[in-house]
Amino acid sequence: MPREIWVLVTAALAVALGYGIVAPIIPQFARSFDVSVTAASALTSVFAAMRIAFSTPGGKLIDIFGERKMYMTGLLIVALSSAASGLAQNYIQLLILRGVGGIGSIVFSVSAMSLIIKLSPPGQRGRASSLYGSAFLLGNILGPSLGSLLAVWGMRLPFFIYAGTLMISFFVIFFALPEPHRQEISKEEGGIKPMTVGEAVSSPTYRAVLVTGFSHAWTNMGVRLTMIPLATGVAMGYGEWVSGAALTAGAIGTAISLVAGGGLSDKYGRMTVIVPGLVVAGIMTIIFGTLENPFLLVSVALVTGLGAGLIQPGQQGAVADVLDGRPGGKVVSTFQMAGDLGQIVGPLLAGLIADNFGYSYAFMISGAILIAAVAAWLPARGDSYLGYRRGSKG
Repeated sequence: MPREIWVLVTAALAVALGYGIVAPIIPQFARSFDVSVTAASALTSVFAAMRIAFSTPGGKLIDIFGERKMYMTGLLIVALSSAASGLAQNYIQLLILRGVGGIGSIVFSVSAMSLIIKLSPPGQRGRASSLYGSAFLLGNILGPSLGSLLAVWGMRLPFFIYAGTLMISFFVIFFALPEPHRQEISKEEGGIKPMTVGEAVSSPTYRAVLVTGFSHAWTNMGVRLTMIPLATGVAMGYGEWVSGAALTAGAIGTAISLVAGGGLSDKYGRMTVIVPGLVVAGIMTIIFGTLENPFLLVSVALVTGLGAGLIQPGQQGAVADVLDGRPGGKVVSTFQMAGDLGQIVGPLLAGLIADNFGYSYAFMISGAILIAAVAAWLPARGDSYLGYRRGSKG
C-alpha cells in the first residue's frame, strides 16, 4: 500500500477521534441554551443539509484547485467553526456555526475520498478504502469514551479538542502528503477533463452505487444509530447497557468485515461483496425489530455490523472503477450526497413509522430498503468487475 494512503489514514483517525469526542456533547450543549429537543436535533439536520447543499459546488472546486488544497481548506473551516462553537453564547450562533461546519465537512470528505481513489493502485482500491473507513470507525468508537472522561471539565472543552484534532490532521496532510500529480484540464485536444455526473450515470455500476449509498446510509448509518437506543430503552425498557452493547457490537462487526471486505472486493469484484453485505444487513435489521431478548439483540447487532462493513469499501472501490483515473470531484460529491440524503430521510421516516405503527415496522422497512438495493446491481453484473480486471493486469 502506498505511503500516501497511510498518511490519509492517520489524518482520518485524528479527525474521527475528535468528532467522536464532540458528537455526543452537541445536543446537550444546545439544550443548555434552554431550547427544545426538536431545536437541539436541528443541529444534526442543519449540518447534513449544508453538506448536501455544498456537495456540487465543493466537487467543482476540487476539480479546479485540486484535492489536497481543498482537503486542507475543509479541515480549516471545520476547525474554526468548532472552536467558535465552543465560544457560542446562544443557540442561534451554535446553529449557524454547525451549518458552516457542514460546508467544511463535505469539502474535506469528498477531497479525502478523491485522494484515496487517485492514490490507490487499481488492484488495491477496496483495501485502501477499508483502511480509511476503519480509521474513522476506530476514532468514532474511542472518541465517546474519551469524551465521557472529559465531561467533568464542561461541555465547551470537547469543541476545542475537536478543533485541535482537525489541526493535527491539517498538519499531517501539509507536511507528509505531497501535492499529487494533476492531469491538466484543458479544452485542447489531448486535455483530460473531469468526468461529469451525466457520464458517470451512464454506467450501471455508478447508478447501483448511488442506490446502495442511499440505502446503506438510511439503515446502517441513520436508522440503526438512532432507533436502537430508542427501541431498547423506550419501547423495551432495558437499561442503557443494552443499547450501548448493541451499538458497540455493531461497530465491532463492521470493523471486522471492513478489513476483510476491501481485499475481497479487489480480488473477486465489487458486486460479489456488496450484494451479500446488503442481504445480510437487511435481513438482520428486520430480525432485530422482532426480538426482545437483550442477548439476542446484541448478537444480531453484531451480525448486522458484519454485513454493513462489506458494503462501504466495495462501493467506494466501484466509484474509483467508474472514474478509472479521470478527475471527478462532482462524481464523488454526488455519491456522498446520496448518502447524506439517506442519513437525513431514513431516521425521520423511521421515526414516523415507529410512532404510528411500532419499532418493529421501522426496522422491517429499513431492512427491506437494503435488500431492495440488490436489484440495482443486476444491470451491473459485468460492469462491476471491470475495475478489478484492469487492476489485475497492471
